[in-house]
Amino acid sequence: MIRHSVVFKLKHPIGSAEEKLFFDAVNKLQSIEGVQNFVCYRQTSTHNSFDYGLFMDFADKQLYENYNKHPEHVAFVEQYWLANVEGFLELDYEPLS
Repeated sequence: MIRHSVVFKLKHPIGSAEEKLFFDAVNKLQSIEGVQNFVCYRQTSTHNSFDYGLFMDFADKQLYENYNKHPEHVAFVEQYWLANVEGFLELDYEPLS
């Protein structure tokens, strides 16, 4: 299993029309084959500068790699991510055992 997570900050204010359009596009990613347990959160801690977290699981590394190359994911990155995200940290995990 691979747990893909990314925490990020948008260039736009929380509650803005741009934020809504961005998350409308984000939510379409969960329909890509192999995506499981898709969840997006708003940050509540004051211990970091990120406002959101996006998390999803993949049954294996091949499904994760397929997701990264999938045309819908690539288009999302090019059309929405690069234009709207101010900063991010990506964390991908595999179980220890």
